[in-house]
Amino acid sequence: MDLIRAGAKRCLDLNEMEELRNDAYINSKVAKQRMKRWHDQLISNKEFWKGQRVLLYDSRLHIFPGKLKSRWIGPFIIHQVHLNGVVELLNSKAHTLLKSMVIVSSHSLSHSSKKRRK
Repeated sequence: MDLIRAGAKRCLDLNEMEELRNDAYINSKVAKQRMKRWHDQLISNKEFWKGQRVLLYDSRLHIFPGKLKSRWIGPFIIHQVHLNGVVELLNSKAHTLLKSMVIVSSHSLSHSSKKRRK
């Protein structure tokens, strides 16, 4: 008789733990969606078009980059913009198309201002 009661209590405890786990999973999913919405609203949509001058973010790891060294390289000229966010860049100093082509994501680009310090 005692074993039957212990088995029933164990089943109830397991069911309760399963419900708690499901509630935690749902709460975690809701929190992640809320966090994603918050981060997505901070992203500014940048529009690029052919012929525009842009700067490219240098994402390589530099051990000692220098205190005031800029992380942006360029300027580059946009050769082509694709729908999936890929941008083909031309080096503004090179004259040949094949050696100066760079294909990057639009997330690593910034609009170039005409006044640029060196």
